[in-house]
Amino acid sequence: MNDQDLLRYSRQIILPEVGIEGQQALLDSTMLLIGMGGLGSPSAMYLAAAGVGHLIIADFDKVELSNLQRQVIHHTDDIGEFKVDSAKAKMLAINPTIKITTVKDLSENNLNAWVAKADVVLDGTDNFDTRFKINQACVTETTPLVSAAVIRFEGQLSVFKGYDSDQPCYQCLYSTEGNSDENCTDNGILAPVAGMLGTMQALQAIKVVLNLGEQLMGKLMIIDALDLTFRTVKVNKDDFCPICGSK
Repeated sequence: MNDQDLLRYSRQIILPEVGIEGQQALLDSTMLLIGMGGLGSPSAMYLAAAGVGHLIIADFDKVELSNLQRQVIHHTDDIGEFKVDSAKAKMLAINPTIKITTVKDLSENNLNAWVAKADVVLDGTDNFDTRFKINQACVTETTPLVSAAVIRFEGQLSVFKGYDSDQPCYQCLYSTEGNSDENCTDNGILAPVAGMLGTMQALQAIKVVLNLGEQLMGKLMIIDALDLTFRTVKVNKDDFCPICGSK
């Protein structure tokens, strides 16, 4: 780190739990953010500001007017642009010293290769099929997964390391059978709820890289923004899970 870096990240470096070594670990890390929507927007901005050295952002979609209510990284002038291009511009405006790679063609064919490049994956997608595929890739490539979801006034957050013998994966929590997708288009979302969960995703990702505090492994945090209540439930490893189970 040079003098400008030390000044830029000084409020983090001063934390005993981070220090210069921790900040350098962030600068040396790579994170893959899948989805530049309501969750990915705040995650991307905070991770860029915090000095994650390489951020890979993946999304095939373009910015629409209806996105702007909650996808705060995108502005009115960005309508019609690819979300990853819009996001990259804002992230570099926040921190021009980091590396940002954009991916517009993430698919089953290249998902594992991109996951393998990352120290942590943040899943900001909005459907079970994609989440299951991301989870499987993370288990295969032994990459920690920070997963979040939001709808209406509700949010969920967890960290999965299903490749560990005693840790569940996402599919231990949700079966491929009997789950129906709910999306913001049909059900609505209060804008700050997405901001809360996306910011908490970034926090958990940093904590995973730096091995700090409670990382929500084997736990699911459930947030009700109407009542402003937070509760955590235990998630057990399913020995019969087709992705990470031993039986």
